[in-house]
Amino acid sequence: MIPIVSIVGNSNSGKTTLIEKIIPELNKRGYKVATVKHDIHGFEIDRQGKDSWRHKKAGAHTTVISSSMKMAMIRDVEAELPLKELSVRFIRDVDIIISEGYKNDRHPKIEVYRKDTNRELLCSKKDMLFALASDKDFDIDVPCKSIDDIEGIADIIEDRFLKKEKRPSIILRVNGESITLKPFIKDMMIRSIKGMISALKDCEDPKEIEIMIS
Repeated sequence: MIPIVSIVGNSNSGKTTLIEKIIPELNKRGYKVATVKHDIHGFEIDRQGKDSWRHKKAGAHTTVISSSMKMAMIRDVEAELPLKELSVRFIRDVDIIISEGYKNDRHPKIEVYRKDTNRELLCSKKDMLFALASDKDFDIDVPCKSIDDIEGIADIIEDRFLKKEKRPSIILRVNGESITLKPFIKDMMIRSIKGMISALKDCEDPKEIEIMIS
């Protein structure tokens, strides 16, 4: 399961700015980050007159926009999907998900607090608050970092959610082309290959395996 961290706080407290700074810091440390933005007011990402907008207006339930650089999906839903369901159904191949908002969801939270936009904290430990980013000192039972201490905030996230033994990985290339493998296929191949290799003499504890068939 991909770990989820929710960045919460009042409007204009700096949630988006904090996320903008955390992402490159985690990227620099070698982690892939996905983000989810909670919008209680609804939104439109396909502008009127664009082909994707015309597809949806014509009645398509799901529209996918794809290019060589990025893709997007616009899909009708009957009700708002919980953050956990969004992560399971639509997010793959990342190390962590950082959401903006979702203060009522049961996921670990970092609250952004600014003296000029907040009166009191929105969350406590019972709301799964595990850190605070603020321009004011607090005497509370979770770490409180300066809102500008991006490395310190990233350290907390990394220590709690990312500094674990990395799962084994496998890369498959056929005729020079990389093949995308689903997680359960990866796990099955890794277990099978490691099992066979470890049965060979002097290969009882393989750390890295390379196989090439030509």
